Amino acid sequence: MLNGLIWLFTEMGLGFYNIAYAVTHPGLWLNWADKESLIRFVYYGGSKELFFAFLDIFLVFTVLGLIFRQFMWGVVRTLETIANFVGRTAAWAGLIMVGQQIIVIFLQSIFRLGEISISPLGLGFTYSMTWYSEGMKLWNAIVVALCVAYAFVQGAHVRVDLIYAPLSHRGKKLVDMFGALFFMIPVATLMWMYSWFFLWRHLITPKVSASDKLELMLRKAKIVKWNVETVSFSPDGFNAYFLFKILILSFIALVFLQAVSFFYRSFLEFVEGEESNNKYLDRDTLGEGEEAFEGTH
Repeated sequence: MLNGLIWLFTEMGLGFYNIAYAVTHPGLWLNWADKESLIRFVYYGGSKELFFAFLDIFLVFTVLGLIFRQFMWGVVRTLETIANFVGRTAAWAGLIMVGQQIIVIFLQSIFRLGEISISPLGLGFTYSMTWYSEGMKLWNAIVVALCVAYAFVQGAHVRVDLIYAPLSHRGKKLVDMFGALFFMIPVATLMWMYSWFFLWRHLITPKVSASDKLELMLRKAKIVKWNVETVSFSPDGFNAYFLFKILILSFIALVFLQAVSFFYRSFLEFVEGEESNNKYLDRDTLGEGEEAFEGTH
């Protein structure tokens, strides 16, 4: 037990050092022309060092928020604004997906075209109908991955309520804090650490793993090279499936930030009482006179 506590506080202390060192030595992990720099970026992007760095930032923000309550409200509003902006922007991908489907069906069924050429600003590219058809999955993935945190802020996610409804205001906030701290954040952290290496296994070779030590990965740096995934389900189909791996990480990052925001909001609403419920919350509305339909769209 004592050894575990010593290890925890040591890693937390090193977290502050690692943050300072990374900020003052960006060339060691951002200069991707240097293969060792690239490998360091890959390793630390899914490492325990990154976890403790974020834990330290979270603890500092929490302490500042306890001292200056408006600071914590500012963090909540900033993170919710990010989730809303990303979600509202990504939602347009659904319209693009529908438009692309109409164009593909129309040109393929009526004009029997086998490919489509697009040349915006004179920069043209030509792909087969199969490529455009398979590529619609990317637009769907954008909506799913980037609108999850937005839906959470808007209260549009599905709840399975067994004990929550009859609880008092502060009882509900305690449940929300517990869920954010012990379910959302740990799950998002675990998913990030494995999804990070899942992405890089499809971008570089030799393949990297979450179990690899830094020393082993630096030895691999001598032979590392880019090997971006271009696999398709058909010979002329969509060939940028690595973008889906990037969307997985984007989804996890947004969920993690929203979990922190939700924890802070629940704490503040617990402390300030029922009159602070949904304080500063920016939710979409159907307009004046449509209150009865809110939450059904």
